[in-house]
Amino acid sequence: MPQVLGLIAGEGIFPHLVARGAKRAGQRVVCAALSGSAWDDLPSEVDEFKWVGTARLNQWIRYLKKHRVTEAIMVGRVLKTRMYSRWRYLRYIPDLRTARLWLTEVRKDRRPRAMLNLIARELASEGITLIDSTKYTQDQLVSAGVLTQRQPTAAQMQDANFGWMLCRRVSEMDIGQAIAVLAKDVIAVEALEGTNAMIQRAGELCKAGGWTLIKVANAEQDMRMDVPTIGVTTIEKLAEARAGCIVLQVGKTVLLEREKVLKLADKHGIAVIGLE
Repeated sequence: MPQVLGLIAGEGIFPHLVARGAKRAGQRVVCAALSGSAWDDLPSEVDEFKWVGTARLNQWIRYLKKHRVTEAIMVGRVLKTRMYSRWRYLRYIPDLRTARLWLTEVRKDRRPRAMLNLIARELASEGITLIDSTKYTQDQLVSAGVLTQRQPTAAQMQDANFGWMLCRRVSEMDIGQAIAVLAKDVIAVEALEGTNAMIQRAGELCKAGGWTLIKVANAEQDMRMDVPTIGVTTIEKLAEARAGCIVLQVGKTVLLEREKVLKLADKHGIAVIGLE
């Protein structure tokens, strides 16, 4: 009999890739998809599917336990900006379990990392263990070296080396995980808006183009729930913003649909580099 994997799915292609990898490994995939975030075509990728409320943790747990899930992967975005929207209190009405956690735990520390750790503990208390989110997508992880046919210029390599430790420091301070650099000048720093919005801002500030995006993992990265990703949309945004190079952390960043991403980067003349 195949083993059962729980998939808690947010927005993007990452949940699809996990589902495909798990099924290739002989797993039966039971998906709790976050309403308003997960893509509508996700049901075709899994064996069991249910829409669940983003702030209804007990609903997730009941559904996964019903299907005898003991291990789960949680991937996909829930945009931070939605958490601050005008209608957030109607969109994210919590169940009693989530409300109790909000009143007793979340109010002490509302950073995403703290909330994700709290979710992991609650799932574990019910016998559901969150596992490494890249377990079934190892082929999508960033490897070392220049990954594209397009090679970085000498100036872009200087910007990569200059910005690497700065970006690590920004991550350590829990501000964001990406910066934009040109000629050893920091053009933009990622914060609440997310990487794609920061890329657009960098393009507006740097009309000349040729700048370098550096994106790292969180300094206290938990591979169960905190893995940076680069996908086709990111490359398209970088092309629109006239970027020339991307620098990513080896083994800690996922290239979503790796071959498509690298082919598209080459098409737009963007070098992709994996740094240790």
